[in-house]
Parts: sequence; structure tokens; C-alpha cells
Amino acid sequence: MNLDFQPLGDTAIRVSFGNEISKEINQAIRLFTNGLSQNPIYGVIEWIPTYASLTIFYNPALIAYKEMLNKLIEIKDHIKETNLPSAKIYEIPTYYGGETGPDLAYVAKYNNLTEDEVISIHTGTDYLIYMIGFVPGFPYLGGMSNKIATPRQEKPRTRIPAGSVGIAGEQTGIYPLETPGGWQIIGITPLKLYDQAKERPILLSVGHYLRFVSVSYHEYLEIKKAVENGNYQVKTYKKEEGMDYVFN
Repeated sequence: MNLDFQPLGDTAIRVSFGNEISKEINQAIRLFTNGLSQNPIYGVIEWIPTYASLTIFYNPALIAYKEMLNKLIEIKDHIKETNLPSAKIYEIPTYYGGETGPDLAYVAKYNNLTEDEVISIHTGTDYLIYMIGFVPGFPYLGGMSNKIATPRQEKPRTRIPAGSVGIAGEQTGIYPLETPGGWQIIGITPLKLYDQAKERPILLSVGHYLRFVSVSYHEYLEIKKAVENGNYQVKTYKKEEGMDYVFN
């Protein structure tokens, strides 16, 4: 895999891994960010991964562009000698339908399915988290079956509650904050994907996976109460993956 390093203004370098959305590119980006974590560069402020690129922001008063570029190339070269860390699977308990999933029936009807079939399909996949964006904590996911793909709402709602699980086209996602939105809302999770009171406010991480798990309304309320009291531990599992690419 050839990487392309380009300056982005005078405070960032953009590393391009390709021009497509793919699991292999996502793995490569995760491996590179792991290299950044393991080999801190003085002057680096933060880095932001997207579908096919990684942007590293730095303070030019502390490190010059050329030195920064050389250090990034060194990380790329050393990556060849490292292994991709095991990805995590986050379990997302979700209550489907009811008042908090008002579009479940429409999604079922649009795809000639029953509501239970939609739930079964939606919970039957581990979704890769490609990137976080739109609002803090919103996960862009890959892997949803086209059997439940459904167009967006013709007229977006002015208020989507935090935790709402929705479908838009061939994508599914979770609203971490209350915002307007046009996705078809099929359920809700009691988990907080964004909590500014925490040292690490965003729950999910790019390159890992999430798994929707259907729960009853009673279970939803119990988990919601535990989350609010700070007594709920999000369940995670290891996902073993192989690497099928090399850096050039």
C-alpha cells in the first residue's frame, strides 16, 4: 500500500491511504495511528482519521514541516515490524420499535419484511467503525445488509433524541446527541456515546466494531438507570483480524 504525504496548510500533514472505503484501508489507518501512539512526536496536537486518510495536526513553532514529515515516514517504515492490535467489539443494547423506534414499521414495510426480521438482520452483523464525525461521538459504520436499506426521511425531524438508532440508505448509525436528522429511527440505546463529563468523552473508537443487541423495554430502562448512576460497564469483546496488505 503506497502512502501519500501532503501538507495541509502550515499546521497539518494529510496521509492518504487510497481513494476508496474498505476494511483494508481502515486497518492500515488504525495501524498507523497505533504507531503514532507508541512513538509520540513532540509538537503533535492531535490526529483525525477518515475513511481513507489520516490528518496529523502539529505546532509549527515546536516542529518544522520537514522534520515532522521525516518522523511520519519513520513511523510508516517501523509499522512493517509491528502487528495490528486486536480490535474491540462494543456491545450496544438497543430497544427496537415503540415510541423510541417510530420508523421500524416503515423500514419493515419498505423492504417487505416483518419488524422481527428487520431486528434480526440489524443485530446480525458486527459493524466496523470507519470514522467519528458529524457531531461528537457519531459513528460512521460499515457492514449493514442491503436487505434493510431504506431512504432517508423526505422531511427531516427537528429533534432526534440522543441514543436513537437509525438507518439512512445503506448506512446505520447512532445519534450521540439530540439533534435534527432525517434518518429512519428504528430503536434507541441507553448508552452515552458522548459524555463531556468524562476524561475520555467519546465512547467508541475508529477501527473497532459495534454489535447491536436487542433488549426489552424493561432491560432498556434498567440499563439507562445504571448508566445515569455511573454503574454500567459497557461490554466489549476481542475481534481477531489478520492483515492482508503491506506498506511500500
